[in-house]
Amino acid sequence: MAQYMITYLGGRQPATQAEGQAHFAKYRQWLNALGEAAISPANPLRNTHTVTSDGTVTEQGQTGMSGYTIIEAESHEAAIAIAQRCPFLEMDGSLEVSELMQMSG
Repeated sequence: MAQYMITYLGGRQPATQAEGQAHFAKYRQWLNALGEAAISPANPLRNTHTVTSDGTVTEQGQTGMSGYTIIEAESHEAAIAIAQRCPFLEMDGSLEVSELMQMSG
């Protein structure tokens, strides 16, 4: 089976603590339902900096990436179907699904 990275982009913060807890419960339920297909389930990002080719550093990312999940799936279509069920989409975020390539060393 191939591995895929689901990248979390954008999204809004919950309006209340209760909304945040409810959303997190849905997210954990989604991750738990993935079972062993979730290779690296929850990887939030913070304090992102961008380093450019001339060495300049800025204190924010250029993509709006807020985290990622790595899964195993039978096909790209199956990975997309998994992403379509992610509760992050309910928070006005979007997801990118990318197949991870294996590099020989």
